[in-house]
Amino acid sequence: MMDGKTKTVTGLVGVVLFMGAMAWASVPLYDWFCKVTGYGGTTSVSDVAPDEILDRTIKVRFDASIENGMPWEFKPMDREIEIRIGETGLAFYEAYNPTDRPIAGQASYNVSPFVAGNFFSKIDCFCFQEQVLQPGERVQMPVSFYIDPALASDRDAKHTNHITLSYTFYQIDLPEEERQATLTTN
Repeated sequence: MMDGKTKTVTGLVGVVLFMGAMAWASVPLYDWFCKVTGYGGTTSVSDVAPDEILDRTIKVRFDASIENGMPWEFKPMDREIEIRIGETGLAFYEAYNPTDRPIAGQASYNVSPFVAGNFFSKIDCFCFQEQVLQPGERVQMPVSFYIDPALASDRDAKHTNHITLSYTFYQIDLPEEERQATLTTN
């Protein structure tokens, strides 16, 4: 039989283990929650655009930034386009590596207003993969998307007239094959 001290210590160890497990699981659970609900401006991913295209248009603004210390230049090719809800849109972003070494980057993104995130669906995006730019390389990267027609009848989102798609590029480690190629040329 356990005495009072043993019960207390066992209970505290259990609480610490539970809190540690919750801290470890919080990021994947939050990511999953955002993808399912569109909370925080997280977009959906789709293979094809919907069959229904509404007469109503919406303006989509494009924003680009880089994480502190990321040496790339990064910008949208167009600041804004107007598309019909349900229509497939195509936008391009430009990235440039002004350094003398290859640099890998990954883009994170969000949509504002947050309520529109659940209705903004990407069909294809440069943000789905890591990007590696060679020294002096400049690339144009596409994103194809649509606004789900369900936005027009959603209680909270139906009055949305502007959506902003924002990307932030941050530097990541070079993929192994790229690292090896850099080592053999130096």
